[in-house]
Amino acid sequence: MRCAGIDLGSRTIEVVIVEDGQLVASRQAETGFEPVKQAENLLAGEHCDYLLATGYGRHLFETTHGADSQTVTEIKAVAAGCRALLPDVDVILDIGGQDSKVIALNPEGRVRKFEMNDRCAAGTGKFLELTAMSLGFPLDRFGQEALKARKDIQINSMCAVFAESEVTSMVGRGENRLDIAFGLHRSIANRAVSMLKRFSLSGATIGFVGGVAWNPCVCRLLEEQLKTTVLVPENPQMVGAYGAALIASEL
Repeated sequence: MRCAGIDLGSRTIEVVIVEDGQLVASRQAETGFEPVKQAENLLAGEHCDYLLATGYGRHLFETTHGADSQTVTEIKAVAAGCRALLPDVDVILDIGGQDSKVIALNPEGRVRKFEMNDRCAAGTGKFLELTAMSLGFPLDRFGQEALKARKDIQINSMCAVFAESEVTSMVGRGENRLDIAFGLHRSIANRAVSMLKRFSLSGATIGFVGGVAWNPCVCRLLEEQLKTTVLVPENPQMVGAYGAALIASEL
């Protein structure tokens, strides 16, 4: 049986195809201004027995495709995908373009508890994107560059918009942009650790997924603060779509 999972996120759309439970294809594109059309482009030429949509745009996709599409929440999709890729994980940190969430799993891999922040861009990929732009770094190099900092600067603003203004002020005072970049990464790590510590972490194996999991500076700061290894799958942005595809294969 061939099944597809599609994750319509705020910044990117991912498609994963599984056949008899095995991943056979994956694709990604910018969400853009026409997410449903982008999703259709990613699915072009594919013939699947079941299709399951997840992410912010899942209901729009369902409305457009009607009976040909069903949906699953991001929480369930990420939990299924992460547990399949990282079987030992008990707690999942997912930081995407517009939100961040922590998901705790029971021994069977089902969602035991979760917490989600989707009301503020601070601590998300959007925050990194805005501040990287303010400092003149390509987003895909932001984390590597931040690791070259020589001083830990405190970022006080807890709002993405105000943080951008604070960065501008620091640049005006002559602060080194690498040091500012490190401070911004630390503010994201601090927010994530604060969310994680609302869960029982004693002896827990922590997995990190979503676009921000690509960032090596955030990963290192998380591990330093949590004093444990944080596991990141090979492609952390595909986890939601992969989970949706796996759930579709069980329908």
